[in-house]
Amino acid sequence: MPTDLDPRLERWLDALLDTPGLTAIHEREQARREHVLDSLQAVPLVERFEGPIADVGSGGGAPGIPLAAAFPERAVTLIESQARKCRFLESFTREFPNLSVVCGRAEEQEVDAFGVVVAKALAPPPVALEWCLPLVRPGGAAILFVGALERDLSGVANRLGGGVPESHSVAGARNRRLLVVSKLEPTPQGFPRRPGMARKRPLV
Repeated sequence: MPTDLDPRLERWLDALLDTPGLTAIHEREQARREHVLDSLQAVPLVERFEGPIADVGSGGGAPGIPLAAAFPERAVTLIESQARKCRFLESFTREFPNLSVVCGRAEEQEVDAFGVVVAKALAPPPVALEWCLPLVRPGGAAILFVGALERDLSGVANRLGGGVPESHSVAGARNRRLLVVSKLEPTPQGFPRRPGMARKRPLV
């Protein structure tokens, strides 16, 4: 059965639309496109890297829950700082045996722990990269859903132990990209910075 028709994802969409404050979308087909099909565009990129997957700032569960359906053999951790959203996400760990939820900030998590870290609608790209790439172990990658890139992130990636960012188009989206940053070296000392610093003082 194609992943976008997985009945567990249908139930997740129902709950997402029925729970106030999790999505600004109200129409089901749009929600399917934005939260399921759009999330699954990362699948070919995730397949390039082995190991457990983390979704930082998971919110209502995209892209982490669709990726848990697409990769049932891989552990997927949803990292979310808001307790109310964590409770919503935890209700789906029964549906997806490979899914777990961590209620906390990205800066508080173990570094160099995941094969892939993904994020969607999290923060401006330099901030999102600083939150995500430290969690990736060498040989893995951070994969970010981003809009138009206004700045070169090579310097940020380098400071965090990463390689040159790759930009990939998103089918059907004119101004959105998937940004892939491979992790080349262990997270340098001093990263992640304490909570709040990435937004207050971005690396670019």
